[in-house]
Amino acid sequence: MLVLGIETSCDETAVAVIGNGQKILSNVVFSQWVHKRYWGVVPELASREHIKTILPILKTALDEAKVTLKEIEGIAVTCGPGLVGSLLIGLSLAKGLAYSLKIPFIGINHLEGHIFANFLEYPDLSPPLICLIVSGGHSTLVYVKDKGDYRILGRTRDDAPGEAFDKVARVLDLEYPGGPSIDKLSQSCKSSKIRFPRAYLEEGSFDFSFSGLKTAVAIYVSKLSIKEKEEQKPCIAKGFQEAIVDVLVEKFFKAALELKVKKIALAGGVANNSYLRQKLSLESSKEGLELYVPSPILCTDNAAMIAAAGDFHLQRKESSSLNLNAFPHLSLDQKV
Repeated sequence: MLVLGIETSCDETAVAVIGNGQKILSNVVFSQWVHKRYWGVVPELASREHIKTILPILKTALDEAKVTLKEIEGIAVTCGPGLVGSLLIGLSLAKGLAYSLKIPFIGINHLEGHIFANFLEYPDLSPPLICLIVSGGHSTLVYVKDKGDYRILGRTRDDAPGEAFDKVARVLDLEYPGGPSIDKLSQSCKSSKIRFPRAYLEEGSFDFSFSGLKTAVAIYVSKLSIKEKEEQKPCIAKGFQEAIVDVLVEKFFKAALELKVKKIALAGGVANNSYLRQKLSLESSKEGLELYVPSPILCTDNAAMIAAAGDFHLQRKESSSLNLNAFPHLSLDQKV
């Protein structure tokens, strides 16, 4: 089955073609750098960029896959969560194509797409497993009992990790997006003694909170002179990064051990953080757990993961109505 995937939940315009739910024939992603000057995604600008780029990206994806629209047998599109204007661009294209080609289409939860990035990368991976989705908008800990069967164990209560990285990077006068900038800068600090607070929340909670950490960094920096700030930047970045990763890793492994799961998977844009990958690899070896991490292109927002999730549902004869709407606050445990 050839499935066309469309992803426009935020500021990436992406289209992919997947064969048999596993083979990536094309996976084209266009990142909207127009937001860089604003230090964050501007919803209206994101929508306009999607309108301008979605059809050229579609053509490129089809050309790279060496297929025509008439060969596509199903369409998968992100219907939430995300920016409502951006979601509607992808949904409108998917509906129009499905109607004209007389083929089924299905709305996919963006978070489920991130989970399926692991199944796409590792064809032999099978549930049950624990998946940690960490990105600019999400930090969600999920028990994957089976494909399509999820239980949310914990989620962010305020700032997601990627959002916190962006805000702290701005405090440190680094480039946007903040995640790669802080990751790179922190590697030049060899002996950091700067330690920021870890928010583990109440006993037994798998939820996350990084707003206080972001504020702690801002207060610390505000007390430094310009010279001190420049000198300490690498170690501030390292101390901040360690504070986020420590909490993510501890709750990740605690969940895996409590549920007696032997497989753990990472997903989302922050999964590209080198320190997070390094610490997870080390700890998983100690605990005797199998760690799965997708390649960088499958960690960030992309349409291949949406197509893979779509193939799973379409093979089960599931499809969406042309009345399907966008759901900006869609939860993984919600049905659409």
